[in-house]
Amino acid sequence: MKLKLEDPTLFTKSIELISDLVMEVRIKINEFGLSLVAIDPGNISMVSLKIPKSAFKEFESGEEVLGVNIDQLKKILKRTSKTSALILEKKENFLEIKIEDKIKRTFSLNLIEVEREDKEFPNTLEFSSKVIIESQDLIDSIDDCLVVSDACSFIVEGKKFIIEAKETNSARSEFSGDEVEIVAEDCFSRYSLEYLQKFTKAGKNFPKTVLKFARDHPLRIDFVSEHLNLSFLLAPRVETED
Repeated sequence: MKLKLEDPTLFTKSIELISDLVMEVRIKINEFGLSLVAIDPGNISMVSLKIPKSAFKEFESGEEVLGVNIDQLKKILKRTSKTSALILEKKENFLEIKIEDKIKRTFSLNLIEVEREDKEFPNTLEFSSKVIIESQDLIDSIDDCLVVSDACSFIVEGKKFIIEAKETNSARSEFSGDEVEIVAEDCFSRYSLEYLQKFTKAGKNFPKTVLKFARDHPLRIDFVSEHLNLSFLLAPRVETED
């Protein structure tokens, strides 16, 4: 197995984000390319990363599954820069990671057994609402809500999309159809701001964020570029009556 990325920036940033959710992952290499799916220990969120074969300068591999400690992988990948080329090779029970730049560096990462069973990222969920928003606008709105609460509501009312948090104090961001793309029915759903803040960090590397949700339904967040897809699924915060 030998994979080469000429610009590993998005891959590095994605691994950094995923490391906030899980400790170990199974990276799959097949004819599609590179992919992984992981669930956080609390079973509240799920993440999917896909890099198609076409994104790689070199791609020589059959079917492989690489179990890795993602924090250790993150630390190695953070040694790359925008001008680095990244080469991944499996050598017996190690993943050899080469960073080629002015200096050629080589790291060996011990491969591990990851106990969690394989999961597929669900692509058949039905959503009543789809909103495409500028990533920085979403980041700012989530940060506003964090000032007053630990959860926020995504609301569609007519031709408006609203992000709102209400406790003793409140915060509200309102977007019209001129500012965001809305294909939605009226709905209301609440989500954890702790997780949303982790997910929306990805928006610093993607100009647009796609949100899909429905009333008391999981939220799907998609970040898409030409050579990488990063998706998150988040369980709703359902309020119960005492």
